[in-house]
Amino acid sequence: MQKVVKVMFPVTKVFAYFDSGEFDLVANDIVIVETDSGMDSAIVKKPSYMEKEENLPDSIGKVVRKATDEDRKLISENNVKAEQALEIAKKYSRELNLNMGFVDCYYTFDKNQLVFSFVADSRVDFRELAKKLAQKYKTRIELRQIGVRDKAKKIGGLGPCGLFLCCHTFLTDFNSVSINMAKNQFLALNPSKINGICGRLLCCLGYENELYTELKKGFPKMGSVVETASGTGKVTSIGVFKGVFQVDLKEKGFVELKKEEYNGSSE
Repeated sequence: MQKVVKVMFPVTKVFAYFDSGEFDLVANDIVIVETDSGMDSAIVKKPSYMEKEENLPDSIGKVVRKATDEDRKLISENNVKAEQALEIAKKYSRELNLNMGFVDCYYTFDKNQLVFSFVADSRVDFRELAKKLAQKYKTRIELRQIGVRDKAKKIGGLGPCGLFLCCHTFLTDFNSVSINMAKNQFLALNPSKINGICGRLLCCLGYENELYTELKKGFPKMGSVVETASGTGKVTSIGVFKGVFQVDLKEKGFVELKKEEYNGSSE
C-alpha cells in the first residue's frame, strides 16, 4: 500500500497520482509536485489515501509541499506572464504565416518550460516559431498540436443536456465512440443531435451502450419480418426498457407484442 493523492493540473485538465508522503491533503488544496518536466503546481481532487501499488502507474512523482502564500503568488505571476506569451506566440505565427489556432499557454511552476497548445487542420512546421519564442523567453519551449476534443476539454462549455461538458469536468480519457453506438440506441443519425460542441460524436454515447446491447437480447432486429399470432409483419420499433416491440401487419394495422412473445423466427 502507498499513500497517494489524486491531483489535476489546472490548465491541461490532466489527472495524475502523486506520493503524498507525510502530507495529509484535502480536496482543493494547491500542491507543488515533482514531474518529469520539473516542479509544477496542481489542485488536489482526491484527498490523501492508501492505494494498492498494483493500481498505480509504474512510476509516480512526489508532492514536494503544500503551496505557501509565496507559491500562490508565483503561480499567479506565471499565469499572467503565460497569457502575455500566448499573445506574442499568436503574433509570431501570423508573421510566419502559420495556420495555428492557439488554445492556451502555461509555465511550469519553476518556469523551466513554457508550453503552448494549438489546433490546426494539418501538420505545422513550427521550428522557426519555437526558435523565436526560445530566444525571447530563454526557457524550454514546447508546442503541442491537439485535437478538437482536447480543445473542448480545455475550454469547456455546455452540452446538449444542459450540463457542463463531461470531458471538462470528470472524464480522464477519451474512449472510442462510434456511429454504431448511436444506431444501437435507436438514435436519429443527425449530426446536430449526436455530435458534441467539438464536432465529434458525443462521449456519452458510450455510457449506456452496453446496457442497450444487453437489453436488446431476445428482441427481433429492427426492420425484420416476423411471424405473430395475428399474422406476418415488419418490426417498426423496439422499446427495450418496456420489453415490447411493434409490428406493422399492413391491412391489420400495428400490434404491440412483448419480448417473450417473439419465437425467434424472422426474415
